[in-house]
Amino acid sequence: MTGRELITDVQNTWCPGCGNFTIQHTLKKILAEMETAGRSLDDVVLVSGIGCHAKIADYLNINTFYSLHGRTIPVATGIKLANPDLTVICCCGDGDCYAEGLDHLIFAAKRNVDITVIVHNNRVYGLTTGQYTPTSPLGFRGKSTPSGTAEFPLNPLELMLASGATYIARGYTKKMDQLRALLQGGIAHRGFSFIDVLQICATFFPAADYYTPRVYDPADHDPTSFDHACVLAREWDYNSDARIPLGVLYTATFPCFGERMATKGVTAGEREEAVRQILASRI
Repeated sequence: MTGRELITDVQNTWCPGCGNFTIQHTLKKILAEMETAGRSLDDVVLVSGIGCHAKIADYLNINTFYSLHGRTIPVATGIKLANPDLTVICCCGDGDCYAEGLDHLIFAAKRNVDITVIVHNNRVYGLTTGQYTPTSPLGFRGKSTPSGTAEFPLNPLELMLASGATYIARGYTKKMDQLRALLQGGIAHRGFSFIDVLQICATFFPAADYYTPRVYDPADHDPTSFDHACVLAREWDYNSDARIPLGVLYTATFPCFGERMATKGVTAGEREEAVRQILASRI
């Protein structure tokens, strides 16, 4: 049992059938398990951006921070550096993270910042009613591209491998048990965790009939093999009819950015006092 109701009473405005519900309730279960294991949920912070995904900050009863469009990761980085004892989770959209926020994503992976980035990748700007994003398929017809987009989609998993992320996974909102394991693994991982979630937008890109027959779990994959992770990441390029590998593609152990930045140990009390002094100087 948890000490708090983890779903708030804020009216939920996601469309029926939205994959965001799966991510929300998966996180709810993980948070409940963390609290049962003795972890205070006051030490967990969820940062969201702008878009349908961002409403999760209203619907989960934990510390949350609404950032600007594409700016979840720098906010989360600042929170983690200011208080390394916190568990910091980013919920981003594919437009939010792979367009406006792409530079922040790359540099957080390069630095191995100890945060968990969950990308609600529905491959469409749902909140603004159906424009294409960096992962929309070639020819996608939306509000901004009625004749079909002329751009090939970005492959974010391949990009994260090249950028130095130390935990890279792909989940699917129709596979909740596996998604739960992937998110738990990412949160427990020490370093930059990246989970790209194929999240169904029931209104503007209902792609379940495309994903479900193609997703699979690679047999005998060693997630410490960078070379094989690259092969799996390239197997499906977000546009082809190839099979779509799910699970942990890559994991590695490497010093975190905060550890390399720290010049001396700082206690929790010293951090709190420093924050008080900064706030007092700005009043």
